[in-house]
Amino acid sequence: MDWHTLINTDRAADTCREEDPLRQNFVQDADRITFSAPFRRLANKTQVHPLYDHDHLRHRLIHSVEVASVGRTLGMKVGSWLETQGHIAKGETAKVAGIVHAACLAHDIGNPPFGHSGEEAIGGWFKEKFAQNEGIFAQVAQEQRHEFTPLEGNAQGFRIVTRLEMYRNEGGMRLSNAVLGAFTKYPMTASTSAALKADNGGRAPYVGAKKFGAFHSEYDTLKEVAQALGLPEETASDGSLWWRRHPLVYLVEAADDICYNIVDLEDGFSAGDLSLERVEDLLSPLCRLTNRDQSAYTAYERISYMRARAIGGAIDACVQAFIDNHSSILSGHFSGELIAVSDKGAAFEKIKQTAQERLFTAPRKTKLEIQGRNAIRTVLDGVLPVYAALAENNWNSDGLPDYEAQLVRALSLDLRGITDSYTALHGMSDFITGMTDRYALEAARMVSGAA
Repeated sequence: MDWHTLINTDRAADTCREEDPLRQNFVQDADRITFSAPFRRLANKTQVHPLYDHDHLRHRLIHSVEVASVGRTLGMKVGSWLETQGHIAKGETAKVAGIVHAACLAHDIGNPPFGHSGEEAIGGWFKEKFAQNEGIFAQVAQEQRHEFTPLEGNAQGFRIVTRLEMYRNEGGMRLSNAVLGAFTKYPMTASTSAALKADNGGRAPYVGAKKFGAFHSEYDTLKEVAQALGLPEETASDGSLWWRRHPLVYLVEAADDICYNIVDLEDGFSAGDLSLERVEDLLSPLCRLTNRDQSAYTAYERISYMRARAIGGAIDACVQAFIDNHSSILSGHFSGELIAVSDKGAAFEKIKQTAQERLFTAPRKTKLEIQGRNAIRTVLDGVLPVYAALAENNWNSDGLPDYEAQLVRALSLDLRGITDSYTALHGMSDFITGMTDRYALEAARMVSGAA
């Protein structure tokens, strides 16, 4: 791969528009993401703690802003090194940082309500319907069913930014090629990912194949972006195309890893799930050395200070890991995570184990996840009659039965572009993933008739 091509900020969906040198496309991309409705809705979507009632606990919006902040610093440091090595032109460090910043802002934009438990609930519901193989579910091709079981927030995010938001069905937000490339952790469709895993004993042969990053409906856009960026193209055993990751994906991923691991500990302390001593023990190996006197600090101030120092140490470690692995990253053969291969990898692994044991299984969190799962399934069961009636009406939204028409109005269901069973299921998926935690509970009460 070539860095000049990789930081191409042309817009595939807006080729006639010249880039403003005083407000470059990656800056506009960040603004478009920030002002979008899907980004705002992240303020009421679970990060770790569902339906939080503590003002200091993170939600998805705050997490995304923090990831973007860390990503921008990673981009500045790596960009500076690339510039000194002659890989990019003089003055392009800020461009690298801006591309990473924008991609980080959008990295969770496709996540459903209730976090990963919400993804599992939606995917489980679709899996049951495909097993029954009735109605609109029976009419979806087998290779397309992988897109819904499990639900994949990364692919949903790609669909939002390239199709649904702003210029609907005409390029979406029309983000620049480089930002879309840095955003796409898994440059392939679900069927391709499944084929690669099947040929490798059920395991992903490459880090970019662990999941999938685009639906068949957005495949042409993915292909166009990948080719514009010069990403190495591969062919799976089923004949489908896929691409190696954009190098800046690793910085976006590192920013996410740094933030959620470290701040989960801070939130765990705030929620009462972790002691001060336990958090300090976990963060100390990440922290830069400091002589600051902390004797007058409160417990929360001590945690906050250590969190900041730990993020700084982790950033430096990931930058060095990127530099050390630059050749294999640029060739498309690096298949790891920067944080894991850095000299802070063991410390982060210890944090992950603690989070799994103490945070993700906390009683309150578990109870609310069950509530969220049931709400999601109730909503999907409640709106399914609309799409079934739409199929019976030859995909014409005019003339739906009275009750189904009421549901469309009450829930503001968007039926544009639904022309067959495949697009109908994506319409349902678009609706449920776009919900906030609280709106999912409200909609579940309405469609179930509960008081």
